[in-house]
Amino acid sequence: MSDKPPPQTPPRQIPTRDQSPDPVIFNPGSVDLYAKREKIQARSISGFFQNIRIITIWATLAVYLLLPWVTWDGRQALLFDLPERKFYIFWWTFLPQDFFFLSWLLILAAFSLFALTVFAGRVYCGYICPQTVWTKIFMIIEHYTEGERNARLRMDKAGLSLEKVLRRGMKHLLWLAVAFITAITFVGYFTPAKTLTHELLHFSLGFWEFFWIAFFTLATYMNAGWMREQVCLFMCPYGRFQSVMIDRDSLIISYDKARGDPRGSRRKETDYKAQGLGDCIDCTLCVQVCPTGIDIRDGLQYECIQCAACIDACDSIMDQMGYARGLVRYTTENILENGGKYKLLRLRLIGYAAVISIMASVFLVALALRVPLEVETIRDRNQLYRETSAGMIENSYLLKIMNKSQKAESYSLRLEAVPEISMRAPATLDIGPGEMITVPVTLSADPGYLKQSKYDITFAVQSRQDEGVHKSSESRFLAPTSR
Repeated sequence: MSDKPPPQTPPRQIPTRDQSPDPVIFNPGSVDLYAKREKIQARSISGFFQNIRIITIWATLAVYLLLPWVTWDGRQALLFDLPERKFYIFWWTFLPQDFFFLSWLLILAAFSLFALTVFAGRVYCGYICPQTVWTKIFMIIEHYTEGERNARLRMDKAGLSLEKVLRRGMKHLLWLAVAFITAITFVGYFTPAKTLTHELLHFSLGFWEFFWIAFFTLATYMNAGWMREQVCLFMCPYGRFQSVMIDRDSLIISYDKARGDPRGSRRKETDYKAQGLGDCIDCTLCVQVCPTGIDIRDGLQYECIQCAACIDACDSIMDQMGYARGLVRYTTENILENGGKYKLLRLRLIGYAAVISIMASVFLVALALRVPLEVETIRDRNQLYRETSAGMIENSYLLKIMNKSQKAESYSLRLEAVPEISMRAPATLDIGPGEMITVPVTLSADPGYLKQSKYDITFAVQSRQDEGVHKSSESRFLAPTSR
């Protein structure tokens, strides 16, 4: 028998492939860590979806500009009065104590946006987002001052001339005018618009009004005029996390690759099917009209704001060529891959709808049951109690009573406590709309009738005009220990 050991089987190895770049082709010294932004000159396009966008954009702008001038009960309908810490929203007046309503409303808006994203992707971004609205307004100004896309591209490459200076000067002047009006309107939500306009016309603006008008003028001018798509690509987080909210049944703008490829130019009368071509004639019009500069034919990208300009552009070409519309369209991944109809009722969308319905119901009920009255008790902390010359035990309090309604009210104040304690305070409290008063209250008791050193008491405030408006505040009455 041989003494040689049996041959060892070589271990199995995971196959690998060298992915190192070719040193002849790849030159590390030529790589730039920063790429200069390429200016996007989007081409104008008209069509069904762009007509809808025009309506939503101008409606959004009109609501924003006109709302500060709407009056309600003799005052501005929507006003966030920060110095007075009062927030007026039509017939409601909110105080810092009502922050619950604001936070609940913001949560409700967030869930509504999530549900809208599940239903139709970033449709909010394409139609009513403020960045989209103001960028579109600035692009309209650019179109009328500098011309269509090709004219603007030629102007970018042309040298300095009088015409270029005049056209671009007019564009930037109009941009600044729109930005200035935007800033004044925004500040008008925090300072009464009529007062702000009067101060502006008489050059008597306060420092902070001037500062915020200047700040928002510059911010609007830079965001909508210069940065544009950069805000959507790098500053807005919404585009980054939309991919985790949509599913395979969410409506998104997609290119029908099976129908469009292979791409290629051809004459209208050419039998392109015989040449093995798809419906896409590779005109790149969908790229030219895109405000973020992407090619929708490369698939869904986070840069897409779903403005549907590429749909209208492609449909116009399909009409010219005599092909069916819908090469680029609103559709879903499942429809593109498997055909069929749009599936609206699905678990995630139903879940969002249920949560939104419950939250909205709770919000409306809480708002309907909200009492337009606030009562706060502050006990005198300098001394626990004091003994008068007549031998009575007294406690002092300050009652802060806020009328949260928008009309003058008259209230009565009563003490809910043991019979041995009496109250000395005004019998009637008249408070103006949105005003707060401080009422000194003194409670006294004969120590001979006091069996405890501490009594729970309640101050109850009741409206004389409306029995349903009442509020109470609890405190304590302190006395000497039993003798």
